[in-house]
Amino acid sequence: MAALRSMYGCPSVIVVAFLAGVTTAQFSSDFYDQVCPQALPAIKMTVKQAIGLEPRMGASLLRLYFHGCFVNGCDGSLLLDDFPGFTGEKTAAPNLISVRGFEVVDQIKGAVDSACYRSVVSCANILAIAARDSVVTGSCVPNPV
Repeated sequence: MAALRSMYGCPSVIVVAFLAGVTTAQFSSDFYDQVCPQALPAIKMTVKQAIGLEPRMGASLLRLYFHGCFVNGCDGSLLLDDFPGFTGEKTAAPNLISVRGFEVVDQIKGAVDSACYRSVVSCANILAIAARDSVVTGSCVPNPV
C-alpha cells in the first residue's frame, strides 16, 4: 500500500483510472451483425412462429420484457429457475400467474445458439429483441373478430 501511495499519491487514483477504462465500452447496434448475422433473423422467426400459434404471445413477450427490465434493469434475472434453497423469479408470487412466455425465450435461445453454432446472445438481449419483434409482428396479425 505504501508503494501505491508513493507512486500515485493515493490508491483511489488506481480505482478511478480502472473505472474510467471500464466505462468507455460502447454498445453497438450492429453487434449481432458482426458476431452472428443469423441471430436477429432467428429471433424474429421464432417470435413470429410463437405469435402465429398463440396471437397473445406478442403481448406476453412485451410484458415479460417489462417485468424483466423495469425494476433493476435488464439483467435476465426474471428467467432464473428455482433450485434448492432459491426461488427464482419465474415462480415468485408476483410473477407466477401474471408473466408467461418463458418457453418462447427458451426456444429463441435454442434457435440462436443453433443458427450461430454457439451461445452468442444473452437472455437479457433476447428479452429486448423479442419484445421489439413481438410488437412489430403482433401489429401485423389480423384481429380474430
